Amino acid sequence: MALLAGALAWPLAARAQEAARKRRILWLSTASSPDPFLDGFIEGLRAQGYVEGKNVIVQSRYSPGDPQGLRAIAFELKAGDVDLIVSSGPATRAMIAVRDIPVLFAQSGDPVALGIVKSLAQPGTNFTGTTFLSLALAGKRVELLKDIFPKLRRLAVLSNRDHPGEPSEWKATQQAASALGIDALYIPFSGQGEFEAALKSVAETPADALLVFPEPVTMVNRATIARFAAKQRLPSMFGWSEYCEAGGLLSYGANQRATYFLLAKYADRILRGERPADLPVVQPEKFELVVNLKTARLFGEDLDLSSILFRASRVLE
Repeated sequence: MALLAGALAWPLAARAQEAARKRRILWLSTASSPDPFLDGFIEGLRAQGYVEGKNVIVQSRYSPGDPQGLRAIAFELKAGDVDLIVSSGPATRAMIAVRDIPVLFAQSGDPVALGIVKSLAQPGTNFTGTTFLSLALAGKRVELLKDIFPKLRRLAVLSNRDHPGEPSEWKATQQAASALGIDALYIPFSGQGEFEAALKSVAETPADALLVFPEPVTMVNRATIARFAAKQRLPSMFGWSEYCEAGGLLSYGANQRATYFLLAKYADRILRGERPADLPVVQPEKFELVVNLKTARLFGEDLDLSSILFRASRVLE
């Protein structure tokens, strides 16, 4: 009887010890601190019952605008150092060499094209997470811009060619523009080094409006792009609300902070023992249309606000 009691007590003690162990999560980002997306993720962890310092430790490493700066960390990491890596945006590129630690990502590009998962439905690797890439959204952004700016005939499209999935996003945008009788003018660039030259090219293009693909380089430079568009008198469309908060005219896409909050559910499942290989890469299902009314007023009667305001999720004054 004593032996049986001891045998039963050991699993219970082991489970209690496991429950008391602090889980270690490493947050990697090419943004700068403080990171609003990290705040959203930590809020999500709290909703799952994780409290920093009590049962989880979240360490952060930043390399603003430079994914290569995180590669050294990737090569130093070993199984047991951390329980989970969460890579924000292009930081995921730096983690490609990691094989024995679960990696949870949130990125704007195509993770299949990047080579970190085999498919969205069945990742089959140590990576999973969420992607903001949606070709349906690419076409919808053109339609919304046309709605608010009926005079639109020539649309400059600012695009980072280094962004995974960019060719598909450009094709979808081109098709949507053509269907609306709009000439899409492709202004590609590669990384931060070509960004300023790309803006100069936009200025030299006979465009009526500007559409900017959402990805890390344009995100970092969102305030610069917003000021440029206003100076050039180009109504502007973006993919995330952060661009509008920086002065852009319109944005349509997923709420990133909310997405990182939900990503914490996957973190909990992985920390409880589920394999990233079996957790499908998810795409946001709810999208928000944001209008910057202050920017809209710069264009006066050229914009048809009545067609868009009643549909807006948020209006920034």
